[in-house]
Amino acid sequence: MPILILKEGTQREQGGKSAQKANIEAAKAIADAVRTTLGPKGMDKMLVDSIGDIIISNDGATILKEMDVEHPPTAKMIVEVAKSQDTAVGDGTTTAVILSGELLKQAEELLDQGVHPTVITNGFRIAVNEAKKLLESIAMDAKDDATLKRIAMTALSGKNTGLSKEFLADLVVKAVNAVAEERNGRIVVDPANIKVDKKAGGSITDTQYINGIVIDKEKVHAKMPSVVKDARIALIDSALEIKKTEIEAKVQITDPSKIQDFLAQESDTFKQMVEKIKKSGANVVFCQKGIDDIAQHYLAKEGIYAVRRVKKSDMEKLAKATGGRIVTNLDDLTPDVLGKAEKVEEQKISDDRMTFVTGCANPKAVSILIRGGGTEHVVAEIERALNDAIRVVSITKEDGRFVPRRRSSGGRDIHEAQALRHKRGRQGAACR
Repeated sequence: MPILILKEGTQREQGGKSAQKANIEAAKAIADAVRTTLGPKGMDKMLVDSIGDIIISNDGATILKEMDVEHPPTAKMIVEVAKSQDTAVGDGTTTAVILSGELLKQAEELLDQGVHPTVITNGFRIAVNEAKKLLESIAMDAKDDATLKRIAMTALSGKNTGLSKEFLADLVVKAVNAVAEERNGRIVVDPANIKVDKKAGGSITDTQYINGIVIDKEKVHAKMPSVVKDARIALIDSALEIKKTEIEAKVQITDPSKIQDFLAQESDTFKQMVEKIKKSGANVVFCQKGIDDIAQHYLAKEGIYAVRRVKKSDMEKLAKATGGRIVTNLDDLTPDVLGKAEKVEEQKISDDRMTFVTGCANPKAVSILIRGGGTEHVVAEIERALNDAIRVVSITKEDGRFVPRRRSSGGRDIHEAQALRHKRGRQGAACR
């Protein structure tokens, strides 16, 4: 007999039946944990993590992501179902988990009747194919913005958006239409090109769609202009600082009179950097890395608006929105690589200052700035709801098809279709 060494408190089960039951019970427990969040009357869950951070949400994917699920494997697989649904569609995570739990519950009854797991699995596969055929038969074309708006409102239902659901749905449709592109005869929408930012305060109706990009950064120097019209934007992926040597080095000055020359040389280096920026015609600079204090002074003196330490993802969105190109060397900065926008402006939102790049001619990346609620938790939940709606509308825009609750006049009611599917399922079970 093999010798097994187990941790204290570990329970070991042998035999297929008991292991199956344990896995199914765990999956049902996971499904029951999110069941009460489903639907318009669904309730929020308050989650507290190990360091005391609080998350209030009724989004299935968010709840399961925060839950610490390690064992048994089926419970982890149910969490993966939610993650896969969230990645593929963005919404419907709670429904996917509840359906998975219910299917396992029905499978448990069949197992108790002596039906082999392979037979049950094949039955599920047949049911999937039948369901897909049924959905194809009742699907309709999503050709207009009114339909996309209704789909967005469906995704926003039960997400604490209150009476502003229609208002937010309009913003979602506008943003998706802005970033939609036609490639090889089909429409492609990348939700990553829609930047969703949030600031607590105000009301939900203060949420705004920006035909450009909003950056959660302020100008680096107080004497820089707060508003730049007819902006010509330089996107720089290198530091406006003097590089440190990669080897350990020392500079020794023996003559005190040479100290001023050394400092002047450093100042001239920054002056040359700013001259290159000015020569290109740029009056706005977004830098992915740092900007030295002396460089800030010269930029302010030339009336150039500058922002430093911009995230890489934001730099890429700025390039798509303004039509500019990111450069890593100031020598490559020429008028043809500059982005363009009607206005770059610093605005105070709540207690913070943000930079708005607006009036882009044909932006392939846009922004939505969420306001509303007195706490970060409320705004964070609205952000999750908007992200779900954006993903759902993006996929509908690409596929051009959706499943309504009911067909148009003369068509078959979806409830009739569900009854027919249920009848087929019972007939199949009887045959087996």
